[in-house]
Amino acid sequence: MSQESPRELLAQITQSDDEPVSKSQLKREMHALQALGEAIIAMTPAERARFPLSDDMLAAVEETSRIRSHEGRRRHMQYVGKVMRRENLAAIQAVYEEVEQEKLRRDHAFHRLEKWRDRLIEEGDDAVEPFIAEFPAVDRQALRQLIRNARRERELGKPPTNARRLFKLVRDTAGL
Repeated sequence: MSQESPRELLAQITQSDDEPVSKSQLKREMHALQALGEAIIAMTPAERARFPLSDDMLAAVEETSRIRSHEGRRRHMQYVGKVMRRENLAAIQAVYEEVEQEKLRRDHAFHRLEKWRDRLIEEGDDAVEPFIAEFPAVDRQALRQLIRNARRERELGKPPTNARRLFKLVRDTAGL
């Protein structure tokens, strides 16, 4: 299979409709559908429920979890690609793009919170006021206590237990 993402492969399939299709192009399209099927199977059930999938496709997705052998899974993924041909690819692509954008936004939010945690540990009380200004609902006493404990852990070379607790507090305060 190619190294392209299912999004790029799906875009290639939906673009070429009028021109004659070579055997190589058919294979590329089949691999793209198979990769998209694998991406859908790898998603959480909540994400998967958003896709407009037929009953056959849903049954194929559920069957995947019961297959243990490598060769059986490979053949089943070919079947998934075959079933994907009958699906509404434009609607699936739209939902796939939406899910990917949500993941990107969530990742960016987590990175921002990680930077806050690191800044709070590094700068201590100097960073607390800007944090409180951005997140006024934070428990100030717990925040300061966790910062002190995390700094002490870092100085003593201990595992970052309080840094994790601090991140959890920051994440919960931000509502993620």
